Amino acid sequence: MAVRLHPGPEAAVNTGSGIGFSLLRPDELLWLFGGLAILGSWLWASAQRSRDLAALVAPRHRQRFTPTASRRLAGLRVALACAGASLCALALAGPVRGFSLRDVERRGLDLVVCLDTSRSMLVEDLRPNRLERAKREIVGLLDKLGGDRVALLAFAGDVRAVAPLTHDRHTLAGFVSTLSPEDNHLGGTNIGAALESALELFDGRTGAHEAIVLLTDGEDLEGKGLVAAEKASEAGIRIYVVGMGTEEGGKIIDGRGGFIKDEAGVEVISALDGSTLRGIAQVSGGEYLSAARSALPLEEMYAKRMTHLEARELWAGRERIPHDRYQWPLVLALACMVLEASLRERKRTVEQGS
Repeated sequence: MAVRLHPGPEAAVNTGSGIGFSLLRPDELLWLFGGLAILGSWLWASAQRSRDLAALVAPRHRQRFTPTASRRLAGLRVALACAGASLCALALAGPVRGFSLRDVERRGLDLVVCLDTSRSMLVEDLRPNRLERAKREIVGLLDKLGGDRVALLAFAGDVRAVAPLTHDRHTLAGFVSTLSPEDNHLGGTNIGAALESALELFDGRTGAHEAIVLLTDGEDLEGKGLVAAEKASEAGIRIYVVGMGTEEGGKIIDGRGGFIKDEAGVEVISALDGSTLRGIAQVSGGEYLSAARSALPLEEMYAKRMTHLEARELWAGRERIPHDRYQWPLVLALACMVLEASLRERKRTVEQGS
C-alpha cells in the first residue's frame, strides 16, 4: 500500500492546547514493574543487611561501627533509580499530547463483494456450511487488502446494500459476521440483480481499477447473471467468482429442524452450478474457483489476479498524526540516572589531626 501525505494550510492542526495525555503504546507500561523490582530488591537487601549487622553488633554500638553509613542517602539513590526506570517505561509507552490532521491518499482498487445469503447457502456440503465458509473467505480477503476500498452486498431474491465503498475493514468484518438468510426479503437467488447493484456502486469512469467478487452456490434462478456479466465486460469490470458448494450437493435446512421439500414432498438437493458461474467469470474476463477444490480460493484470486489490476489514487480522508512526547519523560529519566550515579551512600567525614 502506498500512502501519500499532502501538507497544506490545514495539515498541521495542533489540538494539544489541553493538559491531558494519551498513550500510543499502553502495553509498554508493563515495564513499570522494572522500577518496582528495583525497589523490592533494595528493601530485601536492606533488611538482610540489618539482620546481619544485628547479629554482629548490639544496637547501642551500631553507630560506632558504621559512622559513615547513611540510610537516607541509600534510600534517595534507590528512589532515583526507581523513578528513572518508571520514566523510561513511560517514554516507551509514547505519551501523546496534541495531534495533526493530514489528507491521505492511497493507491488501490475498488472491490464490491456480493455474498449469496439464500437458504441454499446453509447446505453443509462445505464445513460448517456454505454461508459460514463464504464469510470466512471474505474476512480472509479483508485481512489481505492494502489501500483497496471494499463494498458489501448481500443477496437472495432481493439485494441489500450492507456497506458502501470504504477502507474500514474492521467494520466490514463485523457486518459480514451478522449476515444470515433471516434478513432476506425475498427467497431465491437473483445473481443478475446482485451484479447490477454492484455495477451501480462504481463511478463509471473506467473498469481498470474495479472488480466484483461473487460468492454463491450458482443457482441463478432468474437466469440474468450472464446478461449482467456482459454489461460488466462492456464497462471493463471483471467478475471473480467463488463457487460455494459441491457438485454432489446436499439438503437445504428449512429452519424448523427439517429439510425443504418440493411440491411432490421430495427433499430438495442443492448442488453447485459451476458451469453458470464459470460462464459469468469468463464473459467478464475474471476467474472462477470452487471452494471445494481450493483451500483459500478468494485469497488466491486476490494474490494472483486482482493485485495485478491497475490501481488508482483513492482519497482516504484525513489521518490523525499524534505528537509523541516521549522525549519529556526520557530527559527526566536521564537526569534521575545521572543524579543516582553521582550520589554516595556514605556521609563525608572530616579528618582531625592528633
